[in-house]
Amino acid sequence: MTDTPSTPDTPEEEGGERIAKVLAHAGIASRREAERLIEKGRVSVNGEILRTPAFKVMAGDDVRVDGESIGQRPPTRVWRYHKPVGLLTTHSDPQGRDTVFQTLPQDMGRVISVGRLDLNSEGLLLLTNDGELARVLELPSTGWTRRYRVRAYGNASDKALAELENGTVVDGVVYGPVEVTVDRRTGANVWLTVGIKEGKNREVRKVLQSVGLTVNRLMRVAYGPFQLGSLKRGEISESKLSVLRDQLGKLYPLDTDGLPLKPGETAKPDTRTGTAKAKPKANRPHQKSGGKPRAGLDADSIMPAGGKSKTAKGWAKAKPKANEKPKSSKRSDPKGSGGKKAEGRKDADRRRRS
Repeated sequence: MTDTPSTPDTPEEEGGERIAKVLAHAGIASRREAERLIEKGRVSVNGEILRTPAFKVMAGDDVRVDGESIGQRPPTRVWRYHKPVGLLTTHSDPQGRDTVFQTLPQDMGRVISVGRLDLNSEGLLLLTNDGELARVLELPSTGWTRRYRVRAYGNASDKALAELENGTVVDGVVYGPVEVTVDRRTGANVWLTVGIKEGKNREVRKVLQSVGLTVNRLMRVAYGPFQLGSLKRGEISESKLSVLRDQLGKLYPLDTDGLPLKPGETAKPDTRTGTAKAKPKANRPHQKSGGKPRAGLDADSIMPAGGKSKTAKGWAKAKPKANEKPKSSKRSDPKGSGGKKAEGRKDADRRRRS
């Protein structure tokens, strides 16, 4: 029995990554789109056209799409985009309608969206160059809430809206819990804040329609920890790597270079942004010499190596301590020169009297 060599038609049993996942990580396409590329014969591995999406790519394999190498895997990047009304969330439209990706800066490279917003919806749309991350963030199992500001026409009771938190079935499709908060009612319209975790096709519109509300404006304001914030229509903002790592956390761990970590792998400390060491403090006057004097002090006020302090010019002498005896002076000495002169005058007076 001989070993069968691995070919693009023979999936690897151990090791490697599925080709669809590799293409998704490289930002070429989502997993589903990658499978379509393979079906059309547009993907090759080591010079051979790939025939199965189950093939596993090993380190060093040359993977190409339409003859172009996918190159090394780039760091994961995420952008927040304020999608305007009137744009489709797709790379191309058979009807020639405008799409989100036609409006993006060319230097962004190829990116894909995390989920979709339909033609008449607006607000926060996450974009990424990492197809695998997009797939993960679209899963309801992430537990992330997608939050919307909604204006709807009609009259639904608070009770009917509250019951949506238990889930509902519309046209045979089961929808999970929907959080609805009534912000205000203005005439025939009502403003709502709606939170969902599944993101099925036109879910918010269909669920609200089931309780008698017709959505006439829908804006997504949050996707998990990512917020629309102050982004204006059509504006785009990239999330910093430090913020991205913090927000994704264990859900999709990244290393310090922005590359996804493998299961069980931990990120190395980021030496580029380590805490700076504190500068050594200048020696105080009571310390040994060798340091610089404090600002405002003459160098002579620093304690010398011998242990005796010198007094800086312009500084007053220290006062004697309370229990310290004053030093003797010549004027207080009874046997000094002043005492001898006094005794001489007394002798002269005695001689004159005699």
